[in-house]
Amino acid sequence: MKNKLFSNTGALIKFIFKRERINTTIWVIGIIAITLIVAAVLPTLFSSDAERQVMAETMQNPAMVAMLGPAYGVDNYTNGAMMSQMMLLFTIIGVVIMNVFLVVRNTRKDEEENRVEVIRSLPVGRLSNLSATMVVSVIANIIIAVLVGFGLYALHIEGMDLAGSLMYGAVLGVSGILFAGITALFCQLTSTSRGAYGYSFAFLGLMYLIQAGSASSPALSYISLLSLPMKAQVYVSNFIWPIFVVLILAVIFLAVAFGLNHTRDLGEGIIPARAGRKNASRFLQGSFGLSARLVRGVFIGWIICLLLLGMSYGSVMGDLQTFIGSNDFFKQMLDAGVGIPLVEQFITMILSMMSIVACIPVLMMLLKVRGEEKRGRTENILARKVSKTKLLSGYFVMSVIASLVMLFSVTFGLWASAYASMSDPLSFGLVMKAGFVYLPAIWVMISIALLLIDFLPRLTSIVWIYLGASFFIVYLGKIMKFPEWVAKLTPFGYIPQVPVQEMNVTSIVVLTAIAIVLSVIGFVKFSKREMVN
Repeated sequence: MKNKLFSNTGALIKFIFKRERINTTIWVIGIIAITLIVAAVLPTLFSSDAERQVMAETMQNPAMVAMLGPAYGVDNYTNGAMMSQMMLLFTIIGVVIMNVFLVVRNTRKDEEENRVEVIRSLPVGRLSNLSATMVVSVIANIIIAVLVGFGLYALHIEGMDLAGSLMYGAVLGVSGILFAGITALFCQLTSTSRGAYGYSFAFLGLMYLIQAGSASSPALSYISLLSLPMKAQVYVSNFIWPIFVVLILAVIFLAVAFGLNHTRDLGEGIIPARAGRKNASRFLQGSFGLSARLVRGVFIGWIICLLLLGMSYGSVMGDLQTFIGSNDFFKQMLDAGVGIPLVEQFITMILSMMSIVACIPVLMMLLKVRGEEKRGRTENILARKVSKTKLLSGYFVMSVIASLVMLFSVTFGLWASAYASMSDPLSFGLVMKAGFVYLPAIWVMISIALLLIDFLPRLTSIVWIYLGASFFIVYLGKIMKFPEWVAKLTPFGYIPQVPVQEMNVTSIVVLTAIAIVLSVIGFVKFSKREMVN
């Protein structure tokens, strides 16, 4: 019976490796490269013990703990300890996202599009597809763990020994395996890939919010599955017990996922799909109404996540104001000129990163049109009295509306929480202006995604790589002292950082004009090209 359940798993492993040779390989190379580049540059930015100790004081601030996780080894803040706190949490999130895409793409999405049914018609076991996917995921995470571990050690940086480097890699690897198991479980609970992605990323967001809350309640760090592996205290204590705990949790989640996969019907989820109406409403019969309905879950879920994310950062602004005022190092890092309040500079820095995060659901909504095209559903709609331009306009308008709503959500959350925690809070108008100034950059990202849908429909994932690179440049640009031209590689680098900088109307108008021109080209091309599955 067991052999039948796992028949031809090896052949499926080879098949999935072939499918993932581009997508997952890009993720793996990107994660490893960014980690090693930052590690190589970091010692040049903080070359003396005194500079690192000042950085240690900064990292103990509640805002930094909420953003990056707790600081360890602050009494002797080595390059390794600093690297661990500055990069480990965000790298874990990158590994988690890679695993979510890998698992959903090869399990629930294949099942939703009836590819698993075709595979099952062959001499393949009931659990073979899930088993093969998890084996590929585990191998990818092991590759990351090994190459990151030995790569960091090969840099021969003071304070980054072999044991700590291997522990750094191990934390990334087990975190990826854990969330691969969690994603596999969500793939059994829901009957759609959209639901699996939604549950997985909502859970990731919840874990990050709990981690951010650990800044005020340290006990929460034991609850967040993002914080738990960081208990290893990489390059400081190198505790091994968090690794084993995370692996045990991964096995538990995987066991439940395999059990549910064995008992449920093919194509169904444990959570039953809600029955729809017998007759569609007039709103749903239009292209805009249809697109709005298809992205409704993503829209609502991300509004809540961004609101909570903004509130988590705003909640520490009361303590931040006092801390920054007495911290010379932080003043240098955020130095934007005499007379500009440091709190305003910090909010500017947060909103520049959060605007990129807010761009994620916006792009997801536009790329939905490509997803429907791949599934062959677009042809059914176009067979009726619906033009390609009208079809595309529904998703495009939804993405533009989402850009407004998502930015408002994260900015309002930041302002509301900061207003409650600060004795002298910033005005609502000022914070909103600082957030909404990034709208043109998001619109440019929308237009780039539209061009990819037109000219490179099978490579639309390039936009995610570009967005990730933009976040990397914005997040580490000042710390790593990137040349000014590097910031100009992303549309977010042209946005004036209000209120730190004066409003540059020219940049805003030019970016908006570029977004309009590229979008027009995109609509024209989409109306003429053939549908591609």
